[in-house]
Amino acid sequence: MLADLTAGAVADAEARRLERPFASLEKVALARPSAVDALAALAPADRVKIIAEVKRASPSRGDLAAIPDPAHQASLYETGGASAISVLTEARRFKGSLADLEAVREAVRVPVLRKDFIATEYQVLEARAAGADLVLLIVAALEQDLLHRLHDLTVQLGMTPLVETHSAAEVDRAADLGARLVGVNARDLSTFELDKDLFGRLAPRLPADVVKIAESAVLAPADVAHYRRAGADVVLVGEALVTGDPVATLTAFLQADAAESSSTERSGA
Repeated sequence: MLADLTAGAVADAEARRLERPFASLEKVALARPSAVDALAALAPADRVKIIAEVKRASPSRGDLAAIPDPAHQASLYETGGASAISVLTEARRFKGSLADLEAVREAVRVPVLRKDFIATEYQVLEARAAGADLVLLIVAALEQDLLHRLHDLTVQLGMTPLVETHSAAEVDRAADLGARLVGVNARDLSTFELDKDLFGRLAPRLPADVVKIAESAVLAPADVAHYRRAGADVVLVGEALVTGDPVATLTAFLQADAAESSSTERSGA
């Protein structure tokens, strides 16, 4: 599944490249205002931070929400306390687009992540040209040399790479890369099965100065608290926000973490 998704995303990018050559896209990317500092926005704090996702569909769940106005959806996320916004730009299975990302970038002040199956320099340039502040790089989809090149290009363009992992070996590869922002995805991208405890097993392998992000399997406040107890600095939330009231859901998620933190502090006192 991951190989198919990546191949499809690359093919779609190559089709766009016929309309907008690399040199032309590079000029647009370099003319963009500086990216928002995502590392500062997502830095560890005394409360969990949330990346809220604009997500219409997924291969595992099918259609989730129409989201006719992604900019409005993202504005609600910002109002609800999200520290960053993730925008699915993959078109075939997630029904997203770069136009969604551009609209969101214009609507919010927090950092915006291009979440897609990135495997070429052209796609990284597309992200910056559309206004992305972060780019998702999935370790399982990339050989280490290519991962290094895409990571370095992302940084050179002023953006922050979010390096996504699914296993101990991938976490070690992210650490060797020098990644500052590392996600552990509870969803196996081969089988699409979920393992909510995967984050807790893998996070201790990461260097202390890495911002640790828990991804997937977040449907209720208890899930946020679970990841926070396991050491997550940030939790990425998608489905729960597009299928319900996003402001109320974000408020409940953040309050759950506050209650968990207060309980921990009282226990340690």
